[in-house]
Amino acid sequence: MKLAIYQVLFASVIALCFAVVFNVRGKKLIVSALGGGFAWAAYLALYALAGSMFLSIFTTALLSSLLSELLARKLRAPVTVFLVPMLIPIFPGGDLYYAAASLVRDDGSFSKAAALVLKEAGAIAGGIIVAATLVQIYYRIKFAKYAKRRR
Repeated sequence: MKLAIYQVLFASVIALCFAVVFNVRGKKLIVSALGGGFAWAAYLALYALAGSMFLSIFTTALLSSLLSELLARKLRAPVTVFLVPMLIPIFPGGDLYYAAASLVRDDGSFSKAAALVLKEAGAIAGGIIVAATLVQIYYRIKFAKYAKRRR
């Protein structure tokens, strides 16, 4: 449990550092950092429940994207201001390193490592796409009802 708390804390710090690199300022900087901690906590909880890395990454990306959409509207900022720092902790950097190292060493394990990286990146992209689609559907329905009332 103590290790998980440290991991969430460091994920928040990593998200904070990336938000600084992207020139995020003020309240949005703190929110981005907390979002990174949320994303890693969600990943840890989902991985403990499901046991599937792919499903955990997909669901974490989905939840982070939905939260980013909500925060973007609340704080009047682009979605990417919150989304990119939130997703940095679940980025498959270690697996990408091992894939590149196996390619350089030419030890025959590149295809397996690259497939894992592509699955993880696909899970992140899929979560973002599903969340963006759900938000678009929600607002189209909401504004369609609003437009009918105004007639």
